[in-house]
Amino acid sequence: MLARDLPIPCSGAGGRRAPAAAADGRLAGGVLRPPWGGVAAGVRLVAAARPMSVVTAAAAGSSWDRKAGRSEAAVPAAAPVDGKDDDDVLPVLNKLMTSTVGKSTNIRWHDCPVNQLDRQKLLNQKGCVVWITGLSGSGKSTLACALSRELHSRGHLTYVLDGDNLRHGLNKDLSFKAKDRAENIRRVGEVAKLFADAGLICITSLISPYKSDRSACRKLLPNSSFIEVFLNVPLEVCEERDPKGLYKLARAGKIKGFTGIDDPYETPSDCEIVIQCKVGDCPSPKSMADQVVSYLEANGFFQN
Repeated sequence: MLARDLPIPCSGAGGRRAPAAAADGRLAGGVLRPPWGGVAAGVRLVAAARPMSVVTAAAAGSSWDRKAGRSEAAVPAAAPVDGKDDDDVLPVLNKLMTSTVGKSTNIRWHDCPVNQLDRQKLLNQKGCVVWITGLSGSGKSTLACALSRELHSRGHLTYVLDGDNLRHGLNKDLSFKAKDRAENIRRVGEVAKLFADAGLICITSLISPYKSDRSACRKLLPNSSFIEVFLNVPLEVCEERDPKGLYKLARAGKIKGFTGIDDPYETPSDCEIVIQCKVGDCPSPKSMADQVVSYLEANGFFQN
């Protein structure tokens, strides 16, 4: 005999009652599940949206047809809500509970009992995003790795979102045209937001040349949790370094839309940290990392 063939406990004069979904925890996603684990076809009870009187009546007054997977009796009429029948109220309640975001419709945010403050307490730090921006060759990835290493040595959990690394996977479908660059930054901003919510110190290293894109990412987080770091390195220094040989290709016309050559870089005007590099006088990676660590420490991102 299979588990699904076991009889359901009877109620009263031999009548089989519907499972008490609220007590059993079998009401998931609005679908009432019978005790043997199958989905009850035809019975959809949205516990949070449907008045509790109706849910209670369904559990107490209907018999359960195990084979058909549905209630054998009609659910007793519920008391009107604000003078309206339940059938009139339910669509309104469902509409209030769901939302449309972009092209996604009928979605609902689900909160979990463990929140950001709980995670931060566990990690002994405040989640944030350190957004490193600057020209190609300015040292963004170098700083990101040096900062991650320094924070790790102090017992803090970090994660680096590097622009080139992300284009190996998450953003490999995007080009370097303006529209795709904006989408590239948007995706990274959303991922960085999740890491910060998890309680991590998320370090991003991207050229992110446009102010509007950086501002959009800043708005995703509480203002104090978005720390913009501008590597202010002159173009001639970056071009002399040219670690990937891209400036030479851009100057030769083999790469179009290259930031600093034939595409603009919009200098930050309200960033939290500026790391200045002059011709012949650039700080070491350790020195740059220490500057960011000092800011995090002074602004309470390390909890005791």
